[in-house]
Amino acid sequence: MQPNISPTRDADGGVTPSWSGVFALSLGAFALIASEFMPVSLLTPIAADLQITEGQAGQAISVSGAFAVLTSLFISALAGQLDRKLLLLALTLVMIVSGTVVAFAPNYEIFMLGRAFIGVVIGGFWSMSAATAMRLVPEDQVPRALAILNGGNALATVIAAPLGSFLGGLIGWRGAFFFVVPIAGIVFVWQLVSLPSMRTKSRASATAVFKVLKRPIVATGMAAVSIFFMGQFALFTYLRPFLETVEHVNVSTLSLLLLLMGVTGFVGTSMIGRFVNDGLYRTLIAIPVLMALIASALVFFGGAVSVTAVLLGLWGLFATSAPVGWWTWVARTLPDDAEAGGGLMVAVVQLAITLGAVVGGILFDTSGYVATFGTSAILLLLAAFLAVLTARKVEPAPLSTAP
Repeated sequence: MQPNISPTRDADGGVTPSWSGVFALSLGAFALIASEFMPVSLLTPIAADLQITEGQAGQAISVSGAFAVLTSLFISALAGQLDRKLLLLALTLVMIVSGTVVAFAPNYEIFMLGRAFIGVVIGGFWSMSAATAMRLVPEDQVPRALAILNGGNALATVIAAPLGSFLGGLIGWRGAFFFVVPIAGIVFVWQLVSLPSMRTKSRASATAVFKVLKRPIVATGMAAVSIFFMGQFALFTYLRPFLETVEHVNVSTLSLLLLLMGVTGFVGTSMIGRFVNDGLYRTLIAIPVLMALIASALVFFGGAVSVTAVLLGLWGLFATSAPVGWWTWVARTLPDDAEAGGGLMVAVVQLAITLGAVVGGILFDTSGYVATFGTSAILLLLAAFLAVLTARKVEPAPLSTAP
């Protein structure tokens, strides 16, 4: 059974909008995404300080992804009828604890423990984000609320990696991680004063997210999503070591390249809507094909910084906008089970990020960037093939019986 997600209503039965709460969630999304992907631009100094390999440092993303998977699948059932406001506040406190533990970690084990905490927050927050937004505003304002919520995500995607690189050079990687803690503190206070009570009237089934997999189009589509994100993060996680060891860029140039990827990603996210509306499956097929070509080109043109800059700009354009297409696919494919589909999507994506970082780390440590980027290209092409199969399983709309 899906939990009740009816909006908060006033005495007259109308919906009481809480736009301040929506913006608080958006800032929370910003802090969360910044925390999740901060290691990408800080692998080298983390590895040096903790006396580990860059591949081991990359597992900071793997462990957070693993805990996000477990959390997203079961948090709704485990939380039961707990007020969702209290649950969101608890997750924000865990985010603060995570940033503090990572910033002051004396060794690799404590560092990974802190990253496990952020994984719990990732899975819990994103599993509930859409349903929470639906309870904060009237039905006709839900698209706007979701756009604001994802605006925090997009902003963090633009600046998280270059900001991490910049702060790492300025105050060290520990200071860069701790930078997110006061932001999370602001989010906690803002949510405390702006979010209404959001009690649930029913308990979610622990198996709800798995039942939708019985539909062939869902199973194939989720496989495509998984392989796509695995291929993306097998490459993306190890960009900094590639840029420093192959391109020999300094910290300033590295920050500019990461910023370029973020800016083009923001542009891509703004533009993809029209392509999704005109041809959803064409978009879902074309993006991984183009990214596979970019991954291959990075192998052949490694050492030419100007060419690499153009390629990374294109990578950001496609990679950052791709999730918009797949979330649209979830909404269209599972209109009556969007909450279950959303929880499954979060789990699939986080598991794929985990596997991608693990595979990429092993390949980078043992065989170098050529094998890592080549494997990324192969996975992305496989994702495109699975998207083709998903398109062929589209269920026809029922025939109208109207005269």
